[in-house]
Amino acid sequence: MAAEQSASRQRVAFALLGTVQVVLIATITVITVALPAIQVELRLSEAELVYAVAAYGLSFGGLLLLGGRLADLLGHRRVLGAGLLVFGIASALAAVAPGLPLLVTARFGQGAGAAAAAPAAMALLGSVFPEAGRRGRALALWGVLASVGAGAGNVLSGVALHWVSWRWTFVAPAVLAVGVALAAPRLLPPGPAPRPERLDLTGAALVTAGLAALIHGLTELHSLWTAGGVLLLGVFALTQLRGAAPLLPPTLLASPRRLAALLAIGLTAGCMAAFFFLLALHFQRVLGYSALATSAAFLPPALAVLPAGPLAARALVRLHPALVTSAGLGLAALGLAVLGAAGGGGSYLGPLLLGAVLFPAGAGITFSGATVWAVGDAPAHRAGLVGGVVNTAMELGPPLGLAVLVPLAAARTGPGPAGTVGGFGAAFLPAAAALAVAALLVLSVRLLPRPRARAAD
Repeated sequence: MAAEQSASRQRVAFALLGTVQVVLIATITVITVALPAIQVELRLSEAELVYAVAAYGLSFGGLLLLGGRLADLLGHRRVLGAGLLVFGIASALAAVAPGLPLLVTARFGQGAGAAAAAPAAMALLGSVFPEAGRRGRALALWGVLASVGAGAGNVLSGVALHWVSWRWTFVAPAVLAVGVALAAPRLLPPGPAPRPERLDLTGAALVTAGLAALIHGLTELHSLWTAGGVLLLGVFALTQLRGAAPLLPPTLLASPRRLAALLAIGLTAGCMAAFFFLLALHFQRVLGYSALATSAAFLPPALAVLPAGPLAARALVRLHPALVTSAGLGLAALGLAVLGAAGGGGSYLGPLLLGAVLFPAGAGITFSGATVWAVGDAPAHRAGLVGGVVNTAMELGPPLGLAVLVPLAAARTGPGPAGTVGGFGAAFLPAAAALAVAALLVLSVRLLPRPRARAAD
């Protein structure tokens, strides 16, 4: 009976934490389909609309390492609750925004709250599942939640836009976030005791500014912002090598295995962002779909992700995470290759649908295997920071993927629908090749001798 009650509490806790991850990722994509309606109602220019989109990603990606470190220092559950309350309040403000200033401010607030909540939620998995086997299965399921969130955002935004208003795309996240924050003290463990360590404020400022500048530069294809971000991150790296209490201990990234896992996560996230972006344009510009029809077209890719987590969890019982990650990368590469070979031509039912199902299924398996690989040996007192690192890789991937693949598509896009189709197809073949190379790289890293010391400490 006690074992059944414990398992029930674990399922409830995982459902709460999983809801957090899905909502935070869905908030990135849920605004995409609604952009035309937001632009018309608030009378925004194209440039102003970009700020409304980018504000969330800037603060979310820029503050993740700081959020993860604060979770380790102040307590995982405490930081989770605080982050969700900030996110919920900011979401409510975005829902009632009368114009651009409040909307952009609210989106920054959403990202700041998400940057605290995401690594804290991931870190709490270790407290919810203290037994290694169950924790590994939970991490495998956790890895696929990013894909679920991205797909859910695309599907639900069109539904909300058709039946009610774009403002409800902010109301729903606000309600869910506040609800989880209120339930957390009763249903979630507190996590490890807070550690009275000094916070590296200089490092926190450098990495936050560097990541934000890099994400902005990649998103806007602005070379000065990109170079500035790289420079700031370089200075941050030097301070971490020489500092007595670094924000990001160099040993945390000393493991080639963890670096390979982070590469797989970032690369797959970048391809997924381009996948959703280019297909959304294809559905609406070439196939002439409405917002609701576009959401319906994204339903099969969203559903294809769902079995990926359980499948990866079962595979990870017998196989090394590197093998599962490599298999996921290969399947995702196959999906993009099908899309690229088809060139986006023809109807929805055909190679387009096949590729649109294979890629997210492979991406989900990749996220599951790579998450277990990256987090598996992290000590409890670094769990929040490692969660921040994993989420940072996931946040850096999309702007990088869009910056590389969208111009490739644009370069091959000619006048009329036929030219548009050719351009969209041209972006997927290089992405497929990159994923295939990453799969081989992951396998080669798996063959390296294991270091004697734990790289996470």
